[in-house]
Amino acid sequence: MTPVSDPSSFSSISKCSTKHLNLTYHVDFDRHVLKGKVALTVEVLEDKFSSLTLDSNDLKIFKVSANGQAAQFALGTKHKFKGSPLEITLPFELSRGQHVIVEIEYETSPSARALQWLTPKQTAGKKHPYIFSQCQATHCRTMVPCQDTPSVKHTYYAQVSVPKELVALMSALRDGQEPDPSDSSRVIYRFRQPVPMPSYLIALVVGALESREIGPRSRVWSEKEYVEEATFEFSETETMLKTAESLAGPYVWGQYDVLVLPPSFPYGGMENPCLTFVTPTVLAGDRSLAGVIAHEISHSWTGNLVTNKTWEHFWLNEGHTVYIERMIARCMQSEQLRQFKGIGGWKELQESVKQFGATNVLTNLVPNLHEVDTDEAFSSVPYEKGFALLYHLEELLGGPEVFMGFVKSYIQLFAYGSVTTEEWKNYLFTYFKDKVDILNKVDWNAWMHTPGMPPVKPQYDTTMADACTALCQKWVKAKEGDLTSFTEADVKQLNSPQLIEFVALLLQEEPLPLSHVKKMQEVYQLNSVKNAEVRFRWLRVCVRAHWEEAVPLALKMATEQGRMKFTRPLFKEVYNFSKYSDEAVKTFKEHRGALHPVTAMLVAKDLKIDG
Repeated sequence: MTPVSDPSSFSSISKCSTKHLNLTYHVDFDRHVLKGKVALTVEVLEDKFSSLTLDSNDLKIFKVSANGQAAQFALGTKHKFKGSPLEITLPFELSRGQHVIVEIEYETSPSARALQWLTPKQTAGKKHPYIFSQCQATHCRTMVPCQDTPSVKHTYYAQVSVPKELVALMSALRDGQEPDPSDSSRVIYRFRQPVPMPSYLIALVVGALESREIGPRSRVWSEKEYVEEATFEFSETETMLKTAESLAGPYVWGQYDVLVLPPSFPYGGMENPCLTFVTPTVLAGDRSLAGVIAHEISHSWTGNLVTNKTWEHFWLNEGHTVYIERMIARCMQSEQLRQFKGIGGWKELQESVKQFGATNVLTNLVPNLHEVDTDEAFSSVPYEKGFALLYHLEELLGGPEVFMGFVKSYIQLFAYGSVTTEEWKNYLFTYFKDKVDILNKVDWNAWMHTPGMPPVKPQYDTTMADACTALCQKWVKAKEGDLTSFTEADVKQLNSPQLIEFVALLLQEEPLPLSHVKKMQEVYQLNSVKNAEVRFRWLRVCVRAHWEEAVPLALKMATEQGRMKFTRPLFKEVYNFSKYSDEAVKTFKEHRGALHPVTAMLVAKDLKIDG
């Protein structure tokens, strides 16, 4: 096996490997910092070992020790997005196979990329502050000095001191709480994660949180304003977990809780072990929620248990997770729904390829991330190009049951480890050794290392999509005189995923005439649809048609929540309506402080704002 090198990390991964992490945090809401102490149990992988490098970004390092003895340390030159290497020199020499405990006292920066500090007015309850973390892909180094690479996996233990009116949760099992002996106004929460996991899955949230039981191994957590609604919305969680176990094998993480975050959370969901983070935009989502939860549950196997070795192999996490998520839809709903989701995913892939440009190497299934910021590389490509490859292989190799058999076997083989595309492919050829002639006909280079759309478009069953396509085409072809033929009944016959698809199809066409869009609102009343997936697409259709009344609605949706999937395209759409470009920039600047730091950085880029 070739020694792994990770272009997104400075840490010395061939020399040593972290096995356990013991974290102590004091959460300081006044200064917006975490005062931290971490003890890393490090296994030595070479003889004459006397120094190591860890990842860090914007951390103040106070002191470092090794096995209790003071150790010298220095922060290397700061890289524009990778942070600064923390170089530690041990006061002794070790040999391969020995362990050393490296202890570091430090403090995070108020602008740490992993953390968003919310003022009371940015929360639902308006009384207490709130903090949450989002480490994926490379931001754990802004809250813990560590080997911040998915090629290294470790267990962890943590204790977190917070004001006693607040609750702390982490991506781990809850291990009790006690008053803080050094401050009677604070309480210490304890956590343990006995399953080895990569650094990007370390997660912390502190806020005025409440919980309700939603299953034998699940609770839902949120501010009390959301908790009843969330309890109702997440009632299918246990059924979904059992379905996933029947497909992928036993769930090894013990607890599966769900946390509903404040609206500025930048993603749909984040698969933090034992505690999935989700956006509140799914609550008014009828069925879009099921997709998000099925996706995050599936990550318990592909991503968390079997992990991409570097971010260049991110498709191994996401492609397989989308594949299992859609298998759950097949088991719980129907094969037709799985096919329909495949069609929708292909469309999202087309949109990403169009945005990046068909020759952009970031649209490769396996991109080169040397000197590339993983936040800027993020798109639906690893998800949907990855799924398309797996679905294509399913078609070639004998159907869903046969191919899911391979996926389950792959998970069992690589469980608790990290994998490259090469290792995945070698196992595919081993597992299907009697079908190697079929596998050899696959154009692997075109799938893996070539930008743009995949070389083969899978054949999906269009039953559920046909009604959406027909209605879309009817609008596209309609002349002024035909507009009276549209009625409310057109959309009444579509279910929620079909309504989303109908509006998504409109976005792939040339902008509709303003008269058509106004008529569509009159007969379908789309402005009053609560489902965020429908709403953000509909508002883009309106802005594209230069319906000026939609501009404030689009900017309102872009700023009242911060999920990047919605916020970025809405801002871009208004910005591209030249009459309102300045308005988009002005609105962004007014709300920038309330957005998550990663969201703010990417929207600023989209709107061509420097600095």
